[in-house]
Amino acid sequence: MYEKFYGFKENPFKITPDPRYLYLSESHKEALAHLTYAVGERKGFTVVTGEVGTGKTTLVQTLLSKLDGTTKTAYLFNPVMGSTDFLHYICQDLGLKSQKKSKGQYLSQLHKFLLACYSQNENVVLIIDEAHKLDPKLLEEVRLLTNLETSKNKLLQVILMGQPELDEILEDPQFRQLKQRVSLRYHVQPLSKEDTKKYIKKRLRIAGSFDLDMFTPKALNQIYKYSKGTPRLINIICDNALLIGYATDQKVIGRRIIREAIKSLDKSYLKREKRRFVLFKLVPVVLVCLGVFILLAFLLNVKGGIAGWIPLLKYAALKFFYEIF
Repeated sequence: MYEKFYGFKENPFKITPDPRYLYLSESHKEALAHLTYAVGERKGFTVVTGEVGTGKTTLVQTLLSKLDGTTKTAYLFNPVMGSTDFLHYICQDLGLKSQKKSKGQYLSQLHKFLLACYSQNENVVLIIDEAHKLDPKLLEEVRLLTNLETSKNKLLQVILMGQPELDEILEDPQFRQLKQRVSLRYHVQPLSKEDTKKYIKKRLRIAGSFDLDMFTPKALNQIYKYSKGTPRLINIICDNALLIGYATDQKVIGRRIIREAIKSLDKSYLKREKRRFVLFKLVPVVLVCLGVFILLAFLLNVKGGIAGWIPLLKYAALKFFYEIF
């Protein structure tokens, strides 16, 4: 909608996992290196975790775009299924066309395929996204797949991508055999404040923008403050901010527009900001003023003493905090 107004060739803040837009912070660079190494060295199990929206799926898409013809992949992005459907999906994604079979028949077909690939020096990788959603029984099936091996190498490499809950699952005693087979493990961190600014400018540049500074420094600070460096949240905030800018005919995106964009996404945001401002800015001032007032009351020997002022002070304090919170 707003691409022409800002001079973009395309929407710079789509939340689809486009490898062209991957920003390699130090953490993302290390995660991609772990994935590339795992595939190249035929590691049995690799686990990569990260909070929601930190770019795990984009890392997977980037990895897939870098693989050559000697690596075949099966990419499972929705692991909520039964074991037979699971094997059917893997075989189908690897290009093994077949009618519905039994679990044993799928395993036999897959084993023959893996042996054929190995004889031609081809690598086969199973990538499971959202792996924290795997049913315990299905997770055990995944482990058993890595039993398909020769005396020298694994026939199938498995990469599990998931939220931090996946680490907690693997710590369960029932998965100790699986945990022992994990060769590589990495946790993707959100972007730093400086990386957030570079991330936004990179996306603007790739989208064809001539003005990489259309987001003011205060706007960038506000984006980071709310998103805490989570790429998906950054995209959503920036997309909404550009839409507001387009609607109000403003090509420079300032802090006010960002606050308005966040407010449209999170109704409780401004109230939390107000509380934070009170707690860190106004409350200390109020306490100092109150202390000075009490001291003056004693020094000037106000009629009735300070006791007479306590009900009034208590009412004023309660009223103040009620209005704020």
